Amino acid sequence: MCAASVARSQQMGVATGNGHATPAKPLPPGVKPPVVDYRDIAAQAGLSAATISGAEVGKQYIVETTGSGVAILDYDNDGLPDIFVVNGGRFDGPQPVDHLYHNLGGLKFEDVTQKAGLHRTGWGQGVCAGDVDNSGHVDLFVTEWGTNAFFHNLGNGTFREEAQERGLASPTRRWSTGCAFVDFNRDGHLDLIVAHYVDFDPSQTPRPGEKSQCRWKGLPVLCGPRGLPAETMSLYQNDGHGHFKDVSNAMHITTQRDYYGFSVLTGDFDNDGWPDIYIACDSTASLYYHNLGGKDFEEIAVKAGVAYNEDGREQAGMGVSAADLRHKGRLDIFKTNFADDTPTLYRNDGENNFTDDTIDTGLAVNTRFLSWGTSFLDFDNDGWPDLILANGHVYPEVETGNTGEHFRQHRLLYWNRGDGGFYDLSSAAGSGITDAHSSRGLAVGDLDNDGQQEIVIVNMGEPPSLLKNFAPTSLNSLTVRVLTASGRDDIGARVTLTAGGQKQMNEVRSGGSFLSQSDFRLHFGMGKATSASLAVRWLSGKTETFTNLAAGQIVTVQEGKGIVNRQPYAH
Repeated sequence: MCAASVARSQQMGVATGNGHATPAKPLPPGVKPPVVDYRDIAAQAGLSAATISGAEVGKQYIVETTGSGVAILDYDNDGLPDIFVVNGGRFDGPQPVDHLYHNLGGLKFEDVTQKAGLHRTGWGQGVCAGDVDNSGHVDLFVTEWGTNAFFHNLGNGTFREEAQERGLASPTRRWSTGCAFVDFNRDGHLDLIVAHYVDFDPSQTPRPGEKSQCRWKGLPVLCGPRGLPAETMSLYQNDGHGHFKDVSNAMHITTQRDYYGFSVLTGDFDNDGWPDIYIACDSTASLYYHNLGGKDFEEIAVKAGVAYNEDGREQAGMGVSAADLRHKGRLDIFKTNFADDTPTLYRNDGENNFTDDTIDTGLAVNTRFLSWGTSFLDFDNDGWPDLILANGHVYPEVETGNTGEHFRQHRLLYWNRGDGGFYDLSSAAGSGITDAHSSRGLAVGDLDNDGQQEIVIVNMGEPPSLLKNFAPTSLNSLTVRVLTASGRDDIGARVTLTAGGQKQMNEVRSGGSFLSQSDFRLHFGMGKATSASLAVRWLSGKTETFTNLAAGQIVTVQEGKGIVNRQPYAH
């Protein structure tokens, strides 16, 4: 931090070095946070396969440290969200496969990987979901260090890998990371944005400690990303039949090879009706592609204030999420970063202007965590988006290196106080938060359709975690699924819910978090309100309104057809 920022941080009571500070905004008298009790029920649920990412100890290359993502999606349209976990790879020994877990109901899952035809191996990284041919069956795109995979959903419970024939296979080995399906030109067909990290060749990469950039706090560690060749980003346009053309150059997505791209976040950040693209980059400035009416993009991260932190400093960006935190009808951007730093919250001031609001919102109280996957979620259903972060170090050597760091770290959970600030609830949020892992990808979704969202987190060298909040709540919620006229999830559609005198807004999105994909359905906490109205701005530009919707249900709305399904919450 610069001197001015350090002084301001000390005034706010925020940590500026390695350690944990007291909350920047103490709770006002009489205000009590909700009771939260997250527990990891993955073993009972049947999520049993460990995630492999190179060697468990003695990792030699950076590709062994980044881990992988997870997707929550309903691949068989039975109304129960399923889980897809991306697996990594090994330099020696048998190669692992990704895992698809079919939701059986009641938070029980069956591993159907082989049955679904998903037995392909590869050094997996990220995942995003979208129905590219408007068939009504959601497809999967998996990024890899190598050749990316596109799993076409055949609609009968199985998938077929079709990256080559769809135009999505890279002609050379490449390290791809985050991805998101997005209909950037609003033609009704999903396009695809893919981030790339390092131009990585093990034969050309120094070993731990061989160069100055391969040391950390006096320890010899694996090299990168700094010192390794950087990358750029890719955009693929859908031809209307589920086949793709690389339009990166034509749409000015291609940059100089100066960026280590990680996670992709989409959203209409300037409220002009066109989806924009934000990419969190590691150790370099992050990227913000402003959509120029579907005809072109301009990269304006520096101008918009989302390239650096408030000190003008590059950060090691990992995961990303977005939410309308102040009920202003604008999407704010949250980014996780490396250890010895805070995360970053960019307040959306409108018209492509953002302000670093991390300190003032109380989110600068932790600096000793290396954070990856993240998501906004309303765990107490009070109508204000809360925040979860998954953490874990990249260097196993920190456990024995006398650095004060830990490879396995607990999660962070922040409660949105509703007054512009967050309160760190991590230590009192249950064993699912306080247990330590080296975690990476994270996705959120209501897996048992009971009106409260679960959290799935990928752990290095372990099976994933499935966090369920067992604390009771007396507050209400409504879950909304938004479909196009053709019957697919309308990625990019915006939903505004009004309940109890408050307006909330969110958008349907693909990708996000750290290399992951959350449930397409939008969850809205309603507090004590028992009914709500919805305004849906379809990506096509049309708007429809639905009134007098009772809380406690999952509502499916379809463009031009109105409410096509109502499903009461499970009990």
